[in-house]
Amino acid sequence: MSLFITSLNSGSNGNCYYVGNENEAVLVDVGITCLEIEKRLANLRLPMQRVKAIFISHEHIDHIRGVVVLARKYKLPVYSTPDTIKHTGLRPGKDFLNSLKAKEPVVVGGLVVTPFMKPHDAIDPVSFIIEHNGIIAGVMTDIGNVNKSVIHYFKQCHACFLESNYDDKMLEEGTYPIRLKNRIRGGNGHLSNLQALELFMNHRPAFMSHLFLSHLSKNNNHPDLVFDLFSKYAVNTNIIIASRDEETAVYEIGKTAGDEFEIAQRATRKECVQLRMFS
Repeated sequence: MSLFITSLNSGSNGNCYYVGNENEAVLVDVGITCLEIEKRLANLRLPMQRVKAIFISHEHIDHIRGVVVLARKYKLPVYSTPDTIKHTGLRPGKDFLNSLKAKEPVVVGGLVVTPFMKPHDAIDPVSFIIEHNGIIAGVMTDIGNVNKSVIHYFKQCHACFLESNYDDKMLEEGTYPIRLKNRIRGGNGHLSNLQALELFMNHRPAFMSHLFLSHLSKNNNHPDLVFDLFSKYAVNTNIIIASRDEETAVYEIGKTAGDEFEIAQRATRKECVQLRMFS
């Protein structure tokens, strides 16, 4: 069995990533509205009922904007570190909240979600890998620098949403105040194109079929620039730009192939879900 993944939105205006199998799925971050999530999943013919849990990486508004409404409407458990929940100010309800701890997996049906610590200017930020039947997808955005933990988990990924936030020259010559420029490139902000490319070139596993370049800056980057840069070194990895304005296609990630998959042409199995809570 494969993983099916899509970016519903990726950027400082809102982040939301879908990873699932044929029976259940999770959302990593809900930085766009409930209405937009419903609309974009419908566009992709992905049933909202397949989503069984929300995982939050950190408390910044572009990652949590739609959490409360979505969780309450669909009675979805929300997983986050205790300090992150405390600093979000969000109150989806005690029944919905579940604590995360780095390196402790959470089982959601046939999916295993593992959080790990990352460098970012948030209270207790984590990124995630999601595994099903030996297939692993990573969600690695909002990362200030590439440390050993990021490398360790990136090496396991058949597909990855990887931050490629800014071009060094565009940031340096742009209109942002120096304080903001230093925050972005200061080691606890965001990954540059070259930092992401170095990670990809030096640590990409041979079986990585898809790389989603994510969280591109509107002012300090350009999709064509990023695509051209990574395509030179892609070899057998498909390069996809995760848009800040719309959903990507749904991609099937398997052990041998990773072609785009039309959800409507597959029979939906009866959903049998097992949630193991960590508190």
